[in-house]
Amino acid sequence: QVQLVESGGGLTQAGGSLRLSCAASGRTFSMSAMAWIRQAPGKEREFVAAIGWRGSSTFYKDSVKGRFTVSRDNAKNTMYLEMSSLNPEDTAVYYCAANPRRNVYDLDYYYWGQGTQVTVSS
Repeated sequence: QVQLVESGGGLTQAGGSLRLSCAASGRTFSMSAMAWIRQAPGKEREFVAAIGWRGSSTFYKDSVKGRFTVSRDNAKNTMYLEMSSLNPEDTAVYYCAANPRRNVYDLDYYYWGQGTQVTVSS
């Protein structure tokens, strides 16, 4: 079993930055690909970014490339999402997820966090 806890969300203005963290506990953290997935009000959940278990492979939604950076520190059992040049369209609840059943882009993960709210004002 894996437990995931997100933190770092909040309110910022357009153009601002935030850093999200996802702390994992439980079974072997370092052996799992992990992802950030978000859900805006009234919309479906969507893939944002993912990182392989070694941290050398990263994947991004097109609209966040160049603005968001996903990373992980397996020694600390933590994944991060550095977000910059935020805009109101980035407003959503951001979830971290671990251990995809198929590929990292599918929203089908064994483990999910409870989410953290990110709000970007214009």
